[in-house]
Amino acid sequence: MDGITQKALYRIPEAMRMLSLSRSVIYELIRSGRLRTVKEGRTRLVPASAIIAYVDLLEQESGKGVAA
Repeated sequence: MDGITQKALYRIPEAMRMLSLSRSVIYELIRSGRLRTVKEGRTRLVPASAIIAYVDLLEQESGKGVAA
């Protein structure tokens, strides 16, 4: 992942950079349930698996995730 050390949990600004989305879009995805998060204390974190699942969802919705 070009210059990003892969880890299990990402802060919101890191997830924003990884997905190339704005803060407001990230929070809308969280509210709608399309992007899962966890909380550690007062910090909201995005699991790496949730980022992968969201990208997979986008691929499925665009029809590119379907096997031939």
